[in-house]
Amino acid sequence: MFADLPILSLTIWLPIIGGMLVFASGNQAANASRWTALTVAILTFVVSLALWAGFDTSTAQMQFVERTSWIALFDIEYYLGVDGISMPLIILTTFISIFVIIAGWEVVQYRPASYMAAFLIMEGVMVGVFSALDAMLFYVFWEAMLIPMFLIIGIWGGPNRVYATIKFFLYTFFGSVFMLVALIYMYFQAGSFDILAFHDLKLGLTEQILIFVAFLLAFAVKVPMWPVHTWLPDAHVEAPTGGSVILAAIMLKIGGYGFLRFSLPITPDASQQLDWLIITMSLIAVVYIGFVALVQQDMKKLIAYSSIAHMGFVTLGFFIVFMIFAGDSASGGATLGVEGGMVQMVSHGFISAAMFLCVGVLYDRMHSRQIADYGGVANTMPLFAGLMVFFAMANAGLPGTSGFVGEFMVILASFQADFWFAFLAATTLILGAAYTLWMVKRVIFGVVANERVAALKDIGSREFFVLGSLALAVLALGLWPAPLVEVMDASIVNLLKHLAVSKL
Repeated sequence: MFADLPILSLTIWLPIIGGMLVFASGNQAANASRWTALTVAILTFVVSLALWAGFDTSTAQMQFVERTSWIALFDIEYYLGVDGISMPLIILTTFISIFVIIAGWEVVQYRPASYMAAFLIMEGVMVGVFSALDAMLFYVFWEAMLIPMFLIIGIWGGPNRVYATIKFFLYTFFGSVFMLVALIYMYFQAGSFDILAFHDLKLGLTEQILIFVAFLLAFAVKVPMWPVHTWLPDAHVEAPTGGSVILAAIMLKIGGYGFLRFSLPITPDASQQLDWLIITMSLIAVVYIGFVALVQQDMKKLIAYSSIAHMGFVTLGFFIVFMIFAGDSASGGATLGVEGGMVQMVSHGFISAAMFLCVGVLYDRMHSRQIADYGGVANTMPLFAGLMVFFAMANAGLPGTSGFVGEFMVILASFQADFWFAFLAATTLILGAAYTLWMVKRVIFGVVANERVAALKDIGSREFFVLGSLALAVLALGLWPAPLVEVMDASIVNLLKHLAVSKL
């Protein structure tokens, strides 16, 4: 029914063109631009649901494929398609974008049309990253993402926004240059920029290692992995609430997606040779960054560091597969690891978005993110307090919430690789509970800290709709992850079959 329609092109270009129209409408017609932006975001989400409705879970083949020549001289194509790995991330992007628009409704008074336009254009570009099957098209979308986020932090950010913006730009751009070199090299080997052709490319071990390192520099910064994570807390602290939400919920996932689409299938032997490096970096992120989060005084910084720790689970789940293969365990363990990493990406998208929106609610009222300035919020904002405690519990991995499912799957898979991997990964259940509950205790509970907290008003219908919708998503994925796992299963099993065969 939907297969013949250009669903992917609509999902990419509807928000981009809509964003341009919102920008052109000018900041004087602020209310009209807000409603236009919200309408475009909702329409994009509805269109993207056709991907889920028409998706065939029984095959690993690319679906909803659109292919036409773009730059014939260099064999560059406008080539789009999705599988079980990319499709859930596209739905996540279009879903979260609606709440970013609603969250900035009353808060953003300075150039509101430009603000909404930047997020719409960024939404379309991020969908482009997840659906591009031509390497050069992927790279164009990948780099284009930087521009709206650069402007969002640089224009609507905090007092140190210029420093944070330049640091964010330099880190991400630096890694991308090496990826571009690797893509051009593979173009000369394969004769096209077709990413699926790259998967079948016969490469020697030295070639694979160099290409793997080039991809690692790009994707590790985006995830971000330790030790190239230092741009993230600065960017989060200075970004407006909507910027933090998109950064944590979607942009971090693009790094994880890159490992599954490029690093693992193109360089399986190098991935196996260097899996110890990624596993080490992932476990350091889980344990060390958990301790770093424990000492933060700024709520946004605490959540930013917790994001780094949670994304450590994603990369751990992806790269323990080689140790499970080596141990002659059932391939179910490897599938569990990769699927756990994917579930963790989607879950973290919901939870991190909600946590940053909660901080945004408090900041809009008090203009402070310092934990010490709060206390006893539950006495004056009971509805908000209930939702924030729920999201904090999900962030700590409470069973029944989505935060538990992905981490539990990765820990189970880690046991099949090495007991100590599982042991170190499981420390997040203690550390995550420690830093999250410490923040909740200081901010939400206790006696009312001061007159400013005593004067707080509880969330209104707009804020309740945003946080309530995300709470339902967190609960639904926590209690019933089967639909998401079924969508991913065929693509991930196919990926693991690919990894099990050496290219040497």
